[in-house]
Amino acid sequence: MTAGSRIDARFAALRQEGRAGLVTFLTAGDPDLETSARILEGLPAAGADIIELGMPFSDPMADGPAIQAASQRALAAGMTLRKTLALVRRFRQGDKTTPVVLMGYYNPIYVYPTDTFLDDAREAGVDGLIVVDVPPEADDEVCLPARDRGIAFIRLATPTTDAKRLPQVVANASGFIYYVSITGITGAAAPIATDVHAQVARIKRHTSLPVAVGFGVRTPEQVREIARGADGVVVGSALVTKLKESLGPGDAAGPGTVSDVLELVKSLSQALRVT
Repeated sequence: MTAGSRIDARFAALRQEGRAGLVTFLTAGDPDLETSARILEGLPAAGADIIELGMPFSDPMADGPAIQAASQRALAAGMTLRKTLALVRRFRQGDKTTPVVLMGYYNPIYVYPTDTFLDDAREAGVDGLIVVDVPPEADDEVCLPARDRGIAFIRLATPTTDAKRLPQVVANASGFIYYVSITGITGAAAPIATDVHAQVARIKRHTSLPVAVGFGVRTPEQVREIARGADGVVVGSALVTKLKESLGPGDAAGPGTVSDVLELVKSLSQALRVT
């Protein structure tokens, strides 16, 4: 299976199962490269349907304290964008089907530079990109070149994306739409399921793409509620916080770092499989 098609195939399989997918977010290289690789490799068996991997960046402006700290730990451990792609390449040696989406900011991609990054990402087995600070007006910067290479470009929609803006947001999007369920930074508050369901329905009137919902989703109960009106549920801050709680002195990986994160993923995944 090639890059780009894995996302479509996974959502098609989820529709066949009659359930929403679990999208897990962790920062590449947190708390170190080897531990990050072990967690990544364990995510599919733990129940992650799609994996979002954060590209560590020094100024992650849309992210709350937990994910900001994760980026700092990864950078302090020597993580780079090239090593992030190497992490995906290693994952692909054992998993050819689970979609991997890189999420982050444009600066590291721009200085890579962009075209070389996209070629390397395709070769590594990246399926999609979420670049939060590149608006639709700049689609020729990275969105369209990514799509030309078969890499999905996933757009964010928010509660403040109005009827005039929404068609622009979804116009060149591919893979899925990521609905940011709250205003503000990641992990700041809990979404209200009924409000989320109404917004997802509104987005679906403008696109045939699946809609995954994230920001503020932490518990199996929240996952189950949100999933009733969405194609996917994204959990990030809760996993990053669980990882942080497992670390030892100097933010070194502890004996339970990998297992603690994967156990939480299992509990979240099970919430989507309860009939």
